Amino acid sequence: MKGEYCIGGASFLSAVAVLLMIFVHVGQINTSTVPHGVSMATLNVSGYGHALYQAFQDPIQGLYTSNASLPLGQQNGLRQEYRFGLYSYCAYINGSGTCSGHTVASRFQPYNATTSDMLLNYSQFTEYIFVGTTFKNSSYLGFNSHVAYYFLLFGTIFASLSLFIGVLRKTFLFFASAALAVLSTIFILIGAAIWTSLVKKTESINTMQIAQGVLSGMSMSYGSGIYLSWAAFACLAASVVPYMISCCTYRG
Repeated sequence: MKGEYCIGGASFLSAVAVLLMIFVHVGQINTSTVPHGVSMATLNVSGYGHALYQAFQDPIQGLYTSNASLPLGQQNGLRQEYRFGLYSYCAYINGSGTCSGHTVASRFQPYNATTSDMLLNYSQFTEYIFVGTTFKNSSYLGFNSHVAYYFLLFGTIFASLSLFIGVLRKTFLFFASAALAVLSTIFILIGAAIWTSLVKKTESINTMQIAQGVLSGMSMSYGSGIYLSWAAFACLAASVVPYMISCCTYRG
């Protein structure tokens, strides 16, 4: 019975981790309830227009759009909030929004996403304002988020295999489950750490001044997908112990 509890506990932890990672992967694939609530990073730009007005003392017209359904990336105007997932990003106005096209290993490039919605004059101002910042360094953010995606993807696959193989009552399969649990733990750890670092570095725009005493009006924050990834890592790390015990003690 102790062996049954042991492998049962490991399977439960692996199942929770796989479920959490599924939520991570569906974030921002569309604007329905669950994907809407899950993202890797959230950028609020609702205060950027006021910041530009304070900095330049000129009327800011045409920077934003009030139509949430307009396509992204076509200079149709900024939305209030941008949320970035593993396959696409979505932009919202008062909870209503639209998403970009789906791409495997979608790159995290918040500067490109926002400036592609601005009229040319505002994108030129923005380029000047954020020059030299990590927020503007789309190649750095894009490459590292691209790499992080594959760590999270393979971590999810290994966790799923560990779960399914672990329910088969064979000693060598318990060993395989333990090995896969270790691999998935490492892969998700790396993917979550990369994303955490990227968002942390871009958070510098939150306190950046674009003129004396004028903050940028943009606010970057962690999305729930990062927290879910860390929770999945914790579950998988905890599952390694009972998998190893089952591997070393089971006889059958």
